[in-house]
Amino acid sequence: MNRLPLRARLTLAFALAMAVVLGAAGVFVQLRLADTLLDREAHALDVRAEALAAELGDAPLPGSPTDFAQFMDPRGRVVAATPGFEQPLFAPADVAGAEADDPLVVEADVQLPDDDEAEPVLLRAGPAAGGVLVVGSSLEERADALDDLRTQMLVGGPVALLLASGAGWLLAGAALRPVEAMRRRAAAISADSAGERLPVPPSRDEVYRLGTTLNAMLDRLDAGLRRERRFVADASHELRTPLALLRAELDLALRRPRSSEELTAALRSAAGDVDRLTRLAEDLLALAGGEEGSELLRAEPVAVPDLLHAIAGRFAARAATEGRTVLVEPGDGAVVRGDRLRLEQALSNLVDNALRHGGGRVLLSASAEDGAVLVSVRDEGPGFGADFLPHAFERFSRAERSRTSSGAGLGLAIVELTARAHGGEVRAGDDPAGGAVVTMRLPAAR
Repeated sequence: MNRLPLRARLTLAFALAMAVVLGAAGVFVQLRLADTLLDREAHALDVRAEALAAELGDAPLPGSPTDFAQFMDPRGRVVAATPGFEQPLFAPADVAGAEADDPLVVEADVQLPDDDEAEPVLLRAGPAAGGVLVVGSSLEERADALDDLRTQMLVGGPVALLLASGAGWLLAGAALRPVEAMRRRAAAISADSAGERLPVPPSRDEVYRLGTTLNAMLDRLDAGLRRERRFVADASHELRTPLALLRAELDLALRRPRSSEELTAALRSAAGDVDRLTRLAEDLLALAGGEEGSELLRAEPVAVPDLLHAIAGRFAARAATEGRTVLVEPGDGAVVRGDRLRLEQALSNLVDNALRHGGGRVLLSASAEDGAVLVSVRDEGPGFGADFLPHAFERFSRAERSRTSSGAGLGLAIVELTARAHGGEVRAGDDPAGGAVVTMRLPAAR
């Protein structure tokens, strides 16, 4: 059943339902017609009995082999009868309780004249003229009518079921036509035609909602594909520059004999390019690992003041050589649950950006807010700028004034991935008093 196409399954279910409906309707009509014909026969017997009651005597009663009557005295003897019906049809005890306004009406099998077998008849017995008047009528016409109806239903029922199934097939096809159109379009969509979308029917039904949901999913996939393509292109560009410089340094060093001082300078320059390649590779690996979410985190309680002091100590010497300071405002001893190494990497990126692109003091601070811990890094430099803020956390995104620096524009992207992996968020902005500020909001440890 499950291997059948959906259209066939819908048609089969519709056909089964129609078969049940037609069968139930047939049984109902058959029973209803049988009761109606029987009531009509009983009424006809009442009318005939009233007419015969006024003519009772010793003479034979009028009638035919299918419409007959007989009059019995109180002892059960037949006084008058339709020719051929001289034998009592009822015993006196059978009709003892019958009254004129409530006669006894029963179905019975009676052998009619000129018939070899008994046939169903309807009998009415009631008191009349001091005796019992019995009138009867054959139910053969009723049986023939019911047989004709049954035959017509056995012939017309399958025809009606076939027509209904055909209509169900066409209706299912019309209902599934938009789904088939979406399937064909989905089969044609590829990476080269990612801008195409599924056709959506104008009706606001379930198929419309399915189409809009799938188109929204395609929009997200298309956006992700564009980001990945841009990521690959930017990564290729960022890797090409240090590799080209490294190759040029080595080629120049090997082109002619060099003094030890020249070789040392060349090696130092090559080492700087290698350092840049190493940092870039580490950042790319961090981004790739961050995409896997929180599954790779080594969650443990992390004291935020200790974390901030460790980061400040790591950058203290570098800040001192630049004539700057790294300060810590640890707050009230907040604790978060997360991966300390990932958090150190994210905060190190923020402090590195502040020292590289900012100015003045660098302040690391922490505060509690509604079950979360806010960890902020701010400096006193020129800030991010209104044009850069909407793209601050995009990969390889750098402000115009920092494009000549050695950074690859991955630091803030790593910070955002780290915050999301810990169930938090991050936001960047410019301090009205001057400088840039980046705040990570992390869930507090319970």
